[in-house]
Amino acid sequence: MKKSSLFLLAALALSSLLTVPRTAIATVSTPDSSVAQPAAAQPPAVAKKSHALSIEITTDDKAADKKADADADSDADAKADAASGHGGHGDALVSVGHDSTLAAGKHATAVISVLGSSTSAGQVDEAVISVLGNTRVTGPVGEAAIAVLGNTYVDSHVGENVVAVFGNVELGPHADVAGDVVAIGGELIRDPAALVHGEVQNVMVLGKMGGFDWLRSWVHHCLLLGRPLAFAPGLGWAWTLALGFLGLYLLIALLFPQGVDNCVRTMEARPGRTVLASIFTFLCKPIVFLVLVVTVIGMVLIPFLAFALFVAGLFGKAVALAWVGRRVLLARTGAPEPRPVLAVLVGGIIALLLYVVPVLGFIVYKGLDVLGFGIVVYTLILGMRAARAAKAPPAAAGPAAAAPAGEATGAAPAAAATDTAPPAQPPHAAPPPAAPPAVSLDHANRAGFWIRMAALLLDLILVGIITSIVDLPHHGHGFLLILAAYGAVMWKLRGTTIGGIVCGLRVVRLDGRAIDWPTALARALGAFLSMAVAGLGFIWVVFDSERQSWHDKIAGTVVVHVPRGTALV
Repeated sequence: MKKSSLFLLAALALSSLLTVPRTAIATVSTPDSSVAQPAAAQPPAVAKKSHALSIEITTDDKAADKKADADADSDADAKADAASGHGGHGDALVSVGHDSTLAAGKHATAVISVLGSSTSAGQVDEAVISVLGNTRVTGPVGEAAIAVLGNTYVDSHVGENVVAVFGNVELGPHADVAGDVVAIGGELIRDPAALVHGEVQNVMVLGKMGGFDWLRSWVHHCLLLGRPLAFAPGLGWAWTLALGFLGLYLLIALLFPQGVDNCVRTMEARPGRTVLASIFTFLCKPIVFLVLVVTVIGMVLIPFLAFALFVAGLFGKAVALAWVGRRVLLARTGAPEPRPVLAVLVGGIIALLLYVVPVLGFIVYKGLDVLGFGIVVYTLILGMRAARAAKAPPAAAGPAAAAPAGEATGAAPAAAATDTAPPAQPPHAAPPPAAPPAVSLDHANRAGFWIRMAALLLDLILVGIITSIVDLPHHGHGFLLILAAYGAVMWKLRGTTIGGIVCGLRVVRLDGRAIDWPTALARALGAFLSMAVAGLGFIWVVFDSERQSWHDKIAGTVVVHVPRGTALV
């Protein structure tokens, strides 16, 4: 067999999982007889009397037995057709999540199992197929016997091919294969008396795989129940892997106790912001990789970024386990603070026990991953903020610091005061004009989430009315672009929008300068990012210490309350 034909055969084996045999399910029932025959085998006279078309797929042995009993009671003509090889009786046995078995003396169009094994000792018109299960054939098969991620055993006649993908093929002494025999990623065991009329191919992939019983056991006992671990046979490798990772987390806590402790304290001090940061980082990871792929040049960084995220994920999982263990150990009043390695051990044992609970197991497993990675990222952000604040220059000295400077130069304080004294004002001179009131950037003066949402709602209503009147796009992306343009123009010209005027709000720059076009455009475009992740950029105002949204941080702005009496128009 050519290699191209070999790989085509493997692809056919995989594609057969999605294809139900064409003659497997169609039967015609007539009011005159309880016998169900294939539509193609119906005599013309019977076909005219047919009133209903029924489609059946039997999924258990009882249904197959009932069908076989019905076949046994067929009329003489149907028996003659069956004996002569024309037509056929029986439906397809299709099982999902458990095994399919066709007993000796029974008849079926096909036997198919997904996440289960297929066993056939009866007569099968088409194929016997298993996915993540073993295929065992001891009765005649019209077409093929296939196992994907499982073993195939044949000890009877097979009309076409025998295939095992990542499994072993075994041919018994009564095997008679009209087509080819292919074993991919497994062994080929052939009795000397077995007959193969086609070619025999044994393709080794990564050496001898030793079967996939371990994977089938994990799928049946864990994956289908929504948990990563279970107390079941064949899962020793899974527990060994889980305990190995727990040992790695203990080693991390032993080597970096201070780092683990700092991250745990971040979670305890700011739980809400840490959870929000965890969700944000989880959502942004695929976006970052997508941006790197789109830029093409950034693809060079993908392996390094993936490795960094892997290391951060391991450290984060250790932190999450330490936080769980610390909460349990400190539940007793007056209990001393545990060492990080002890906290990781206790948290790891609790996590392993929760992993065996159906559905909850996968939720806990993934939740600890997301939470731990978010804790690490948020702790790094806080550390960078603290380092930047420590490097910032001290505030400029006020007038009180001028005197020491004068003494250092040797000048007489009295003389300096005389020389620099301002001239006396005439008694009737008009006072200088008062400066316009400045908007305070104090934290207490910054606008909160709800008042900002109220102003945004007013702007949405206003823009919606205007676009409807002038026949502009008032829904979809067109409306959002008009809203962004409206905001950018209003921020540049007035420092606020109509909704902001009603609610007494103004957008100001953190450096005190006036809003210019680049700032207004950056804020308007940044609003799309705030909205893209389920509006998380707007909700960020609730948790941010500076009460800034994502587009505020991008543009370097903040929304503040305007003092009463200040003109905004």
